[in-house]
Amino acid sequence: MGFLDHSTNNIIVDAVLTDAGRKLLASTDNSFEISFYALGDDEVDYGVIQQYGRTIGKEKIEKNTPVMEALTAGSLALKHKLITIDNEWITHLPILSLTLSSDTSATKIEFSRTEGQPTAKTLNISATTSTNTGIDPTLLDSTYLVEVNHLFLYLDDSPSIIYSDNIAQYEVDSGTDGLTSIIINRKAISPTVFNTYSAGNTTLTTYIKVTGYNSGITKTFPVTIT
Repeated sequence: MGFLDHSTNNIIVDAVLTDAGRKLLASTDNSFEISFYALGDDEVDYGVIQQYGRTIGKEKIEKNTPVMEALTAGSLALKHKLITIDNEWITHLPILSLTLSSDTSATKIEFSRTEGQPTAKTLNISATTSTNTGIDPTLLDSTYLVEVNHLFLYLDDSPSIIYSDNIAQYEVDSGTDGLTSIIINRKAISPTVFNTYSAGNTTLTTYIKVTGYNSGITKTFPVTIT
């Protein structure tokens, strides 16, 4: 859904159902029920406030920010969701850290298509703050949303949804301290699919995206397949 605020002070609401929403609405078991909603500010450039100050910057954002058309692809909509924080004294949001169990200094997961090479890697997820003062309980994530490309990767559990662009989303429970581990599995990829998505190169690059369910913080981790 997009809010288009024109100079005439009229607010036009552009609302569409995502592909997943259409599928649920079309179900015949009366299971479709709207239980929550989310808002986002994907279009907003907060650097304008840093450049012009809060008063003028806010005015420039309101008047000059283009608003994207509402998207039907759920994996593309609301990349930066707004969150509600009850504690007004919070000064630092959590920071997500993704590390490989086998090599905590690695900056990406590497898979080989060669037979006999490992087809699974363990990724550790942890949340901290820049000051190491602890995370406010309202921002401690008990669940992480993990998104992978369903053509190349999968987790051991069943995905909660697979979007039309082949992005599969999994819900992964974490411990009380926000720590958890997930096993990333590489699928068998045919030469045709590999050549198509690697554009004929010898390396195919995809990404894992992890989002905190409560905090809304996100982190991506690249995956290369050769």
